[in-house]
Amino acid sequence: MNFYSDNVAGAAPEILAALAEGAAGSVQSYGADPATARVERRLAEIFETEIVVFPVATGTAANALALAALCPPYGAVYCHAESHVQVDECGAPEFYTGGAKLVPLAGAHGRIAPADLERALAAGGAGDVHHVQPAALSIGQLSEAGTAYTPGHVAELADVARRHGLGLHMDGARFANALVGLGCTPAELTWKAGVDVLSFGATKNGCLAAEALVFFKPGLAREIGFRRKRAGHLFSKMRFLSLQLEAYLADDLWLRLAGHANAMAARLAEGLAGAPGVEIAHPVDGNQIFVALPPAVKRGLRSEGFGLSTWDDRLSRLVCAFNTEPA
Repeated sequence: MNFYSDNVAGAAPEILAALAEGAAGSVQSYGADPATARVERRLAEIFETEIVVFPVATGTAANALALAALCPPYGAVYCHAESHVQVDECGAPEFYTGGAKLVPLAGAHGRIAPADLERALAAGGAGDVHHVQPAALSIGQLSEAGTAYTPGHVAELADVARRHGLGLHMDGARFANALVGLGCTPAELTWKAGVDVLSFGATKNGCLAAEALVFFKPGLAREIGFRRKRAGHLFSKMRFLSLQLEAYLADDLWLRLAGHANAMAARLAEGLAGAPGVEIAHPVDGNQIFVALPPAVKRGLRSEGFGLSTWDDRLSRLVCAFNTEPA
């Protein structure tokens, strides 16, 4: 009954089996192994386009390195005020970019509205030497409110970003959950809608520790090999990241795991919606539920062993995972 986060879940058996099988023998190090090459080919098939892929171990590294590719030290990264890059990464984006400034924007249900981005950029000081220069937009998929950006919404934001010379980064820590919930293709949700670089998350959805930086414009990735090494994320035994990703992508495992998590969240939300005094604050587009519970209900749930996060003064967050049991 632990609904604190999908980070509390273990690893999918298929991932563990792939690691055990792939641990035998000797292969080239630092990403020159066959599994890493296979992962890049598989992701290119999934996204239906030429890409450059860099496995890393954490979402923070993926996000910060992606923004470093898009934003100079004197640049500005526009993001939602509640986004993971703004709230939960301990200054890593600023550190990896060499000092870029994050500019938080408000937005209902955790999403940035194109009109709000347009207004912020109009007042952003482009060309003024006294101001940081607008360089990148970062959006979360899912957002920190558990909501998804539709392909149309992404395309509208990308249009604003392009007109102002910004690159577009997608923090896809829960990309699979968003994709399953929306029912679109990976290509439609990313590069076809204008995304330049994706932090492709896997750790929250069944892997042990594996993410991938996916560049849809190979030219943007020229420095990332060096930046990844400098950041301490060029693993000598890279195969153990890539083996996780390979198993994750095989036979649509990643989509099945996310589909289960989403289905459990929908089941939980349906039950909560019928309870007296309970209010679900945001649309449930994936595997997260943000809910206002009466204090007595919250105390009662915790006394019976239910784990849930206190999000703010009013809301609690409940998260389902790939291994959440229907009971």
